[in-house]
Amino acid sequence: MPGNGLFEVLLLLGRPAAGKSEILDFLRKVDRKTRLEKYHIGKLDVIDDFPMLWTWFEEDAILSEKFGKPRLHSDEKQYLEYPYLWNLLIERISLEYQKRIRDNNNYHQQTTTIVEYARGTEHGGYRQAFEHISDQILSRAGIIYVQVSFEESRRKNRKRFNPKKPDSILEHAVDEKKLETLYRYDDWQDLVMQYGSQDFLVIRDFKVPFAVIENEDDVTSTGGSALASRLQEGLGKLWMIKQSLQDG
Repeated sequence: MPGNGLFEVLLLLGRPAAGKSEILDFLRKVDRKTRLEKYHIGKLDVIDDFPMLWTWFEEDAILSEKFGKPRLHSDEKQYLEYPYLWNLLIERISLEYQKRIRDNNNYHQQTTTIVEYARGTEHGGYRQAFEHISDQILSRAGIIYVQVSFEESRRKNRKRFNPKKPDSILEHAVDEKKLETLYRYDDWQDLVMQYGSQDFLVIRDFKVPFAVIENEDDVTSTGGSALASRLQEGLGKLWMIKQSLQDG
């Protein structure tokens, strides 16, 4: 955590349509001074695995439909062919982050990297994803977990879908059967219980602080002061935990 008062890396986790992308959209619209003072977030640099995943789907469609060639990553219903591809996405996130800090020694003087993804237990959950996050990220990271039930995830998933923009960050949706198969079960609470702390997870040699933002009441869709207050409370708690871990 640098002396200029900002988070270096935040992992923004939660079920599909939990509100993660809406949080990012809100933060982008907050002026930089307010964003730093209220949320400890500098210039935003987002690494999201959804565009990577969607690129695979688009490439597979081109290979199959235009070239008559085998698909590389997914079947025709956009299920990944091999479970390890979920881990490849996390490795790609780590690689993208490595390039950023390689190319700019002062990268985190003004910039907060936000890494966004969702993982259900069917493809390894957060436990397996954490195994593939780099030490470079973990050593700097805090976690914000956006808490919603599966039922709320499903409701929001239906609500946000724009069939004209299936690749849109804010308007894409997961097929309902796929949502049920891949994301009904979530291992976040299991991880919290395993480590026996309401403040941090132990991932390899790192104590990674976390805070939970409740969003069952969908303040992320409402936005405005309700979301601002919820974020300020959650990120303020995370900031204090991170400071306490570093001082300790």
